[in-house]
Amino acid sequence: TEIYTLSLHDALPIWVFAYGAPVDLRKGFNGLSGLVEQEMKHRLLDGDVYLFLGRNPRRAKVLYFDGTGLCLLAKRLETGRFARPWQRSGGAVLSLTLSELALFLEGSELIGRKVLAPPTFDEKALAVEIPI
Repeated sequence: TEIYTLSLHDALPIWVFAYGAPVDLRKGFNGLSGLVEQEMKHRLLDGDVYLFLGRNPRRAKVLYFDGTGLCLLAKRLETGRFARPWQRSGGAVLSLTLSELALFLEGSELIGRKVLAPPTFDEKALAVEIPI
């Protein structure tokens, strides 16, 4: 018998985008996917993760397509508040890493205030020329 394992990083995409303004979190699948496609100009079915925060900074929603359907996760902090990602982005869409999303959902106040992830490498910067 073979055992198959799947890590969270295999199941989720690399790109996380935080909407750049407070959102009415009464919106569900259709309302939030409309924001992704019309306001953010992204294709929801590409598999990226989208983070939305309401005016009440204790509530957040995450929307993503897992390959078979849309997934909508909601979280309400019992104590504390979520960081407001639009404070760092000036209202624009903010890119996060999966690690930053995890910190955000844990209630870390650093998200939105400081860049926590190192810049990604460009393939050209990593290329090594081999003399012939």
